[in-house]
Amino acid sequence: MEEQKITIEVKKLSIGYRNTEVAGNINFKLHSKELCAIIGVNGVGKSTLLRTLGKLQPKLSGHIFIEQQLLEDYSTLDFAKQTSVVLTELIASKNLTVSELITLGRQPYTNWLGSLTSKDKKHITESISNFELESFKEKKCHELSDGQLQRVLIARAMAQDTPLILLDEPTTHLDLYHKVQILKLLQKLAHQYHKTIVFTTHEIDLAIQLCDKILVLDGKENHFGSPCELIEQGCFTNLFPPEMIHFDEKTGSFKVNKSF
Repeated sequence: MEEQKITIEVKKLSIGYRNTEVAGNINFKLHSKELCAIIGVNGVGKSTLLRTLGKLQPKLSGHIFIEQQLLEDYSTLDFAKQTSVVLTELIASKNLTVSELITLGRQPYTNWLGSLTSKDKKHITESISNFELESFKEKKCHELSDGQLQRVLIARAMAQDTPLILLDEPTTHLDLYHKVQILKLLQKLAHQYHKTIVFTTHEIDLAIQLCDKILVLDGKENHFGSPCELIEQGCFTNLFPPEMIHFDEKTGSFKVNKSF
């Protein structure tokens, strides 16, 4: 069996703002072809961790390695060739067409004129095709539904062609069908294109079903492993108050305590 290379490794990481720690003792390692969810209750630091991994805010302590190189040693341009980031903030470029927004993913590779090579065009065309965006590639992004726009943003990240892709809550505001559609697309992108994809989510049941690895951010142990390993270790049991919600290890899903 072919051994996959390590894309990202985090050691003894502490995250937060200024000198206020939000979460500490974060340790995990991900290889290519792995889809990983970061889960946890509100306020535990999921988005803070993702922004720290994406070099959008400084860590408090610890080490982050991308492709075996320290995060802080990357220049802005080199980091853009290693990591693409999809955040929940409203994009300022909604007046662009779908095709134009996806083309921006090739920005780290174009010359100072922004000229596209045949390789750039190939990545753009593949991204539009893989995310089934051909029928509205000339539409303005502000004309799209939330689910369509999320597909476009992920397609832009695919066009950027980085080993690591980070996404902050990519299924927010979507119905169940479109949540599953987005996560299945991420799974395909990781497995078929040898990407490492890390995303924050509240969709714990879906993450258990579709992810290769999960980081349970709880501010204490911050357990990391495959869904099966985490279920066996009882890591989902204490995420929520047991008198209201309990985790069924047999089905791998959360159940509401109706007698509460």
